[in-house]
Amino acid sequence: MITYHNSPMSNLFVTLISKIIECIVKSRLTDHLTSNKLLNPHQSAYGKHHSTKTALLYIHDHLISAMGSHKVSCLCLLDLSAAFDTIDHNTLITRLSSWFGIHGSVLCWFKSYLSSHSFRVKCDNDLSSLHTYACGVPQGSVLGPLLFIMCTTHLSTLISSLSLDQPLYANDTQLFFSFNPLNFDSSISHLQNALRQISSSMTANVLTPNSSKTEFLLIGLKKPNCQNTQLFI
Repeated sequence: MITYHNSPMSNLFVTLISKIIECIVKSRLTDHLTSNKLLNPHQSAYGKHHSTKTALLYIHDHLISAMGSHKVSCLCLLDLSAAFDTIDHNTLITRLSSWFGIHGSVLCWFKSYLSSHSFRVKCDNDLSSLHTYACGVPQGSVLGPLLFIMCTTHLSTLISSLSLDQPLYANDTQLFFSFNPLNFDSSISHLQNALRQISSSMTANVLTPNSSKTEFLLIGLKKPNCQNTQLFI
């Protein structure tokens, strides 16, 4: 199957049969993940009864509760550069096996699925030679998004170990925690250390944070006894 690149976003051309097969595999894979409770509880993307609203409401409720307790909240919004295109196939296959219990002929099918894609680059009327994908999940595919969040589940485990809250949506990650204003310096130091560890883990897994889309906010009441819900950001 051939993918033609004429922009940063690729278009995947597949037959109806292959789409049907992907839908069947996705359905059975989702059943496996659900029945064995393997889905990332922090991930709102591509899940039943979950959406961007789920992640936003989670953050909103946490911030309102923190302000009610006169706490300051640190909110860091992370974004990954070309996230779907940088997933290493060998790493993904290893995760499918070690984290999600996929073995045997099923794992072999996924290996074949990931290794069967190639592409050409077209500029005006010039067409490059055929090249095989070495990384990335196929954009425009049925399985690609689910495979992406399965491969990046390890980041969620790391974030949890660093005592940070983390509503996620696909490659958009929101990190936050709340603390007493008297512990401001130590709390900011903790967040900085956590971000360094997360960045190192991303780099080790060929994932690149998009610094131009990364934001950091401090949110809380201006005065603990003020009845107006004014925020400082």
